[in-house]
Parts: sequence; structure tokens; C-alpha cells
Amino acid sequence: MRVLVVEDDAVLARGLVASLRLSGFTADQVPDGEEAVRLARSEPYSLIVLDIGLPDLCGFEVLRRVRAAGRAVPVLILTARDAVADRVRGLDLGADDYLLKPFAPAEFEARVRALIRRGQGLSNPVLYCGALALDRLTGTVTLNGEFLILRRREMAVLTVLMAKVGQVVPKERLSGEVFGFDDDVAPNAVELYVARLRKKLAPNGPKIRTIRGLGYLLDGG
Repeated sequence: MRVLVVEDDAVLARGLVASLRLSGFTADQVPDGEEAVRLARSEPYSLIVLDIGLPDLCGFEVLRRVRAAGRAVPVLILTARDAVADRVRGLDLGADDYLLKPFAPAEFEARVRALIRRGQGLSNPVLYCGALALDRLTGTVTLNGEFLILRRREMAVLTVLMAKVGQVVPKERLSGEVFGFDDDVAPNAVELYVARLRKKLAPNGPKIRTIRGLGYLLDGG
């Protein structure tokens, strides 16, 4: 899952990005609102973490423009403003949650997970496909009760496929969710991670099928 962090405080932004990446997410970070709006309109983010006090556009205007563009991506507002009027304004503009600074990292991470689940219509943090189970809270994967060791991007690819079991996921969608805009992505990167997953799921796990010209499908049997 890919998250956009819109925060101009460099120290806080680095901490948020590090926390997200340790939790298995791909995270992009920008310090200004104009760039945030551009990326939110063009990239397949699963969540936007949005500061209100930005140097150009305020976070409320960023949120308004994102919603006006028809983007339904969940938005978590971060702010030091504790006035009820500010919270009401953010929620009325389409924010999904509100977190006051300073906050505990564990609470931030829990809210991120909850909003992404809600945005995908998934209430259960554990995804299943036959004997394969992926727990997004603990970041663990088991097959027939045995733990699988996956690298971060292998986990990211599998998470996207398991959220869409039995459905074709375009290659471009996988690439957009797994890689950030600062990543140096080889042309065959998605194929590489899919091939690695196939080896780890063989011989008794679900099959990842290539639908030529369309993308990949995790076969739920």
C-alpha cells in the first residue's frame, strides 16, 4: 500500500515516512500543497497524511481540491490546532480522521491501518486466500500454518493481490502501489517480485496467474 505524507516539518516528515516504511508501506513525502494536489490526482495512493499548516496552500485547500477532483482516497489530517471549529471544517471538507500533534507513533500507525482497511472496504486486518493468510497488523504471512519470510516489496505485492483475490490487478496498479516516485524502478521489477512470490507459494499455495495484456490474478480456487 502506498501513502502520501504532506508535511513541511522535515524532522517530523522523516519520522512519519520511516514509521510507514517499517510497517510495510511505500511512502512518498512532499512539503507543499501544490505538489500534494498534483500527486493525489495522478497516483494510486491508499492514504494521504495531510498537515494543515503548509507553506503555500493550507491543508484545508489541499483537501478541498483533492475531493473536487473526485478522489475518494482516505485522508488523515495532522495538526497542532485543537479548536473544534478546525476539526469540524476538516471533516466537513471530506477528511476521514483527525490526529492532534504531538501524538504517539503507535496511535498514528493504528489509525493508518484502520483508514486503509476502511478505504478498501476490508474490516478484517487478516486477508485470506485458501490456506494463505496475511495479517496486516503483525506483518506476518502463513501458508498451511507455516510462516513465510517475505521482503517488504514482496509483502506489498502480495497484499495488493490478496485484497483483490480472483480479480485481475493491472501491472501498472501493482507498480503504482509498490513503488514510490523516488524509487529507481527497473522495467521488469513487478515481474521479478511476482516470480519470487510464486516460488515461495509453491507447490501448495494459491497460484498467481498472468493474464496476458491485463495484469495478474491471485487464484482463490
